[in-house]
Amino acid sequence: MKYIAIDLGLKRIGLAYSAHKDFVTPLKAVQRKNRDQAAAEVKKVLLEWEADAVVVGIPLGGSSEDEMRRRIAHFMNLVAFEGEVFYQDESHSSLEAENMIKGEIKYVRDGRIDSLSAMIILQRYLRTVK
Repeated sequence: MKYIAIDLGLKRIGLAYSAHKDFVTPLKAVQRKNRDQAAAEVKKVLLEWEADAVVVGIPLGGSSEDEMRRRIAHFMNLVAFEGEVFYQDESHSSLEAENMIKGEIKYVRDGRIDSLSAMIILQRYLRTVK
């Protein structure tokens, strides 16, 4: 099964890919100008990588979970993805991604952190799949 993970943000959308349970690759993040442009770019990535399923990071258990589920559902409707959509807790994934590259590269808001966060989200999800 081919998965694309999405770390949905207001400015950038982090993406990661896996076709094998033990290997996840961060992809180039989408710079979000507006939701239609972002949805079109994400759809293009899903088609290009022939994704069977999408794993979306969401803050599970928090007060914003319901609102985030609504926003994600709306965004995925814009993407018009016909495969399965799974949710994975994204708690602290951005902090973990920042710590991964701390001291390695200058922190630049170019989407690297967002896509590393998506990679972490997908790794967490794949650990739960048998």
